[in-house]
This record gives sequence, structure tokens and C-alpha cells, in this order.
Amino acid sequence: MKPKTLSLIASATLITLIALCLAWEIFLAPLRPGGSWMTLKVLPLMAALFGILRGTRYTYQWSSMMILLYLTEGVVRTNDAAPGNLLALAEAVLSVVFFIVVVLYSRNTAPSRLAGASSKEA
Repeated sequence: MKPKTLSLIASATLITLIALCLAWEIFLAPLRPGGSWMTLKVLPLMAALFGILRGTRYTYQWSSMMILLYLTEGVVRTNDAAPGNLLALAEAVLSVVFFIVVVLYSRNTAPSRLAGASSKEA
């Protein structure tokens, strides 16, 4: 896939994951009625959002490791009562998609690959 396509998928997935986490912890299935401090879990996602939107390769690299925390939470919380279990599954799926896309983006935009591609075109 082209880096532009991967960037669009990563951006859409990250924005969806932010919205899911906020909705989940504010009103869909919060740990405590009325919401909880768990809404703060979107802060690392927000920190990555601007770099992902700009296509900053470094952000793609570190966010590939950070997203594994959300995958872990999603897998662990699949044992929650409904609708929390479905929200956890959605979080896990979005995390896996995001992870795959950012790894592919990082790989496809590596300086060594870009240098090889430009030398082949010449």
C-alpha cells in the first residue's frame, strides 16, 4: 500500500479509537456511574494524533508500541459485562488495525527504502 493510504487508515483508526474510548468511559459503560478518571486514557492517543495526521514517521514508530497498551486493555476487558465486552472487543480490533498500519507505514517510509526507490527511478 502507498504511504498516503496507510496514513489515512491510521488517522481514521486513531480518531475512531479516541471517540470509542471517550464514549465508553463517559456514558456507554463507565467503570463508575457518571464517568470515571479512565477518560484520561485518551491522552496518549491525543498526543499521537497530531503526528499521525502530519505523517511524522517518528510518531508512527513510537505509537506502534503505545497502542499495544490499548490492545492489552481491550483483551483483558472482554470479560466485562455487556456492553463493555463489545466495546473492549472493538478497542482490541481497532488497536490491531492501527498497529499493522503504522508498522507498514514506518517500513514503507524508511529512509533506506526511499533512497532505493529513488535510485531505481533514475
